[in-house]
Amino acid sequence: MSDLFQTATARNRPKPLAAQIRPTRLDDIVGQRHLLAPGTVLRNIVASGRIGALLMWGPPGTGKTTVARAIGNEIGKELRELHPAHNNVSDIKELGKEAQVRDLLVFADEVHRFSSSQSDYLLGLVEDGIFDLIGATTGNPSFVLTPALVSRMTVFRLEPLTIDDMKDVVARAVAHFRDKGISVNVEEAALAQLAAHAGGDARRTLTAIDRLTAHATVGSTLAITGVMVADLLQASPVLYDRNADQRYDSISAFIKSMRGSDPDATLYWLAKLIHAGEDPRFIARRIMIHASEDIGLADNTALQTAVAALQAVQHIGYPEAQIVLAHAALHICRAPKSNSVCRGIGQAMAYVQSAPAIPVPLHLRDTHYASAKSLHGYGGYVFPHDDVRGWVEQEYAPGVAPGQFYQSDSRGPNTFEGRADQFWADVTGREQPRHPKKS
Repeated sequence: MSDLFQTATARNRPKPLAAQIRPTRLDDIVGQRHLLAPGTVLRNIVASGRIGALLMWGPPGTGKTTVARAIGNEIGKELRELHPAHNNVSDIKELGKEAQVRDLLVFADEVHRFSSSQSDYLLGLVEDGIFDLIGATTGNPSFVLTPALVSRMTVFRLEPLTIDDMKDVVARAVAHFRDKGISVNVEEAALAQLAAHAGGDARRTLTAIDRLTAHATVGSTLAITGVMVADLLQASPVLYDRNADQRYDSISAFIKSMRGSDPDATLYWLAKLIHAGEDPRFIARRIMIHASEDIGLADNTALQTAVAALQAVQHIGYPEAQIVLAHAALHICRAPKSNSVCRGIGQAMAYVQSAPAIPVPLHLRDTHYASAKSLHGYGGYVFPHDDVRGWVEQEYAPGVAPGQFYQSDSRGPNTFEGRADQFWADVTGREQPRHPKKS
């Protein structure tokens, strides 16, 4: 009796707006034209009717489930859905039995959460041709799935919906309400906020509209204003999953904006990281790394600023820490750039790991004990400070040519590297080796 009651309750409960207006055909899906336009690889696969094993990879709300269900409709196969929280190996076996008498397309949501035994059994049924499989994941398959699973599936990447896509989603919701006899008017400011705040997630936008129209009745007219949307979304987090691509993509964009010397982009991505609650120490460590990697000898004070920022955020938290982080990030962004430190140590490490070891020359070996010269012949080192120039012609790493590891990235006389290049050219009478692309 309780099961009957629960079933009746579920049947009478209204579906979320996103479920009510979910497209059933590939041509009706908003966005993802790189996958769904006529003539694309995915459309050709669907047209052939031989699905095999496909993987839909993309952020939440980009249409992974919708695409899978639409494919099922297009090829005329019954869709069965699996979820790691609800289904086990025995459920998969039952699907295998059902597929013996009925043509099935199986959709495995959050496939990265299935156990290895579940995944192996699924793939075994697919490889035996028992049924076709479409998996969905929000995580980068290279990181969240086993190599065996990835190698057997054709991967398709779904992108976040664009602003224009999101406006189309809102327009479809408005049309849906109109068909139900409810007039919904979305003001331009509200539309812009809904589209922009969603972060490419159609479900988030439709959920917001669902909340804003919850009290609407047939025959009523409702205006959705910018104030209403702002009030609803003011506490909503930005799209940012600490264990998925959003985190690493956002950090990557932050780093590349600093490297590219774009202060506004640097502040935008930093603000997104801060708003998402990213650990300020983590952000400061990334800034500190790039003080040496991207600036290095062009401006040695950048590393000092970055180290000071890390020390500061270990003692103060948000919101004040955001000012310190912005200070350090903008120093990295606005400083002249040099990659010579990062490139030089990288080339030296590669040489040490692959080439025969260079014996320490006799004149560079330790001579602090009395018998070093008499027993081993050590000595002959010339002390540079005894020369008025502070430098002498002397071999320090036999076989290593000048510029083999370090090549200057000097981009003008106002950088430390530029001043150093000129100083040593005057002292030695030789130009400092420069990176070929900088010459």
